[in-house]
Amino acid sequence: MSGEDNIYDVLIIGGGPAGLSAAQYASRSKLKTLVVDKSRTAGALAYSSHIENYPGLTRSVSGRELLDIFREQAVAFGAEVVEAQVIGVKLDGDIKEVLTMEGGYKGKSIIIATGSMGRKASMKGEAEFLGRGVSYCAVCDAAFFKDKVVCVIGNSEEAVKEAGYLTRFASTVYLISPTPKLKVEDHPALTAQNLKVLHGTTVTAIEGGDAVEKIRLSDEAKKETELPLSGVFVYIHGSKPVVDFLYGTVPLTDEECIDANRMMETPIPGVFAAGDVRCTEIRQVVTAASDGAIAALSAEKFLHHRSRHKYDWGK
Repeated sequence: MSGEDNIYDVLIIGGGPAGLSAAQYASRSKLKTLVVDKSRTAGALAYSSHIENYPGLTRSVSGRELLDIFREQAVAFGAEVVEAQVIGVKLDGDIKEVLTMEGGYKGKSIIIATGSMGRKASMKGEAEFLGRGVSYCAVCDAAFFKDKVVCVIGNSEEAVKEAGYLTRFASTVYLISPTPKLKVEDHPALTAQNLKVLHGTTVTAIEGGDAVEKIRLSDEAKKETELPLSGVFVYIHGSKPVVDFLYGTVPLTDEECIDANRMMETPIPGVFAAGDVRCTEIRQVVTAASDGAIAALSAEKFLHHRSRHKYDWGK
């Protein structure tokens, strides 16, 4: 393949309703489109058990079912979807790049649609030790914990997958589930010899000196124990915009949201944002899908240099 064949017209980061709607509109416009989605079950919509107010639905469906429909439509129009964790971006120049642990993808435009599943610190010591043993990204930081003891807090499929990834580096990985059962009980990652699952257990505090040294635990009987370790990876549902992989390449608001105008344009030419990552006042599937459609249409106009209204993105 030539260098040009390896370059996408539109790279979309995020496989939720905003990202997949963008993929539908972009690919239907005959743009070479790639969606980079870290997990089919990690987004806010995937956690919803009942969706009944999305236009066109004649029955209640789970969020995961609705996402599957979004994805099938996008693929039918020609979009490609890969499952990978984005760990960085390069936005300078005409050709942008999305970096993952598996490699990079190049594109002429980028739509950021990563949602707001990040977390606000809720455990004692979580904020204090962020970057000093506490992490929200296993694929980003696993190598720092080679041959050390770490834990993953959460019960979702994403938490299980991340724990499995960590077993390749750490000597022992504790998967700490606050519920008696994990959301997935038969994942291949659970067979790793150095993975230990603690069910019905809550982390009450993260402690240490210059870095994390131990955590305090409480089980269902309220029995308190402590566990010496070096790393704490947190995968609990939250509402903070997922922008950590940007590393300051895109201007953010005081609330750490991506600031985009009503055409989903950011201050960086060729870079757009859609959905909850913008911290919109109304967070619904239908509004996220609308954002995605607008972002794709704006990208199409950008790529073809078609005349369009000019908006001051900062207003």
